[in-house]
Amino acid sequence: MTSHRTHSTGKVSPPRSKKRLLFLALMSLLLISGALLFNTPTDPGVMLVRFPGGTVLEAEVAETPEKLLFGLAFRDELPDGHGLLFLFEQSGLHRVWTKEYRFNVDMMWINESKHIVHIVETAVPCEIDPCERHGPPPERARYVLMANGGFVDRAAVSVGQELVFALRM
Repeated sequence: MTSHRTHSTGKVSPPRSKKRLLFLALMSLLLISGALLFNTPTDPGVMLVRFPGGTVLEAEVAETPEKLLFGLAFRDELPDGHGLLFLFEQSGLHRVWTKEYRFNVDMMWINESKHIVHIVETAVPCEIDPCERHGPPPERARYVLMANGGFVDRAAVSVGQELVFALRM
C-alpha cells in the first residue's frame, strides 16, 4: 500500500517519489538542452595564413555551401592583408569563379599538405553569364585562397611554396 499525504483542503498529493522523478526528468532535459546549445560547432572564423617570405593573410574561412558558392561576391572591397579561404570537404580539381565580384583577385590552390599547386593572378570580376571558371589545378587541392589582385606579385608567392595555417583565437 502506498502512502499519500492529505492536505487541509482534503486533496491527496502524489507520492514524493513521483515528484522527484518528474523533477529529475525536467532537470535532465534542461541540462541536455543547455549542453547542446552551448557546445554546438562554431564557424571556424579566421585562419592566419603565413607565406614563406613572412607575409601573413587573415583569411575568412568559407566552408558552407553558400560561402563556397558566392565567395567574395557582392562585396565592395577586401581589406589589405585579408583574404578568403575556401575549405572544401575533400581534395579535388576544384574550379571557382568571380561572378558578381567587384574587384580583381589573385587565387591560389593549395593541397592537403599546404603546398601551393596552382595560381591565377588578377582574375577580373564577371558581370555577365556565362562566367569563366578558374581552374582546375594540375593536381588535387583542398583549399583555394583568394586575396586582392596583385597580392601574389607583392608577396612573391609561387607554386610549390608551403604555407602555414593557424586558427586565430
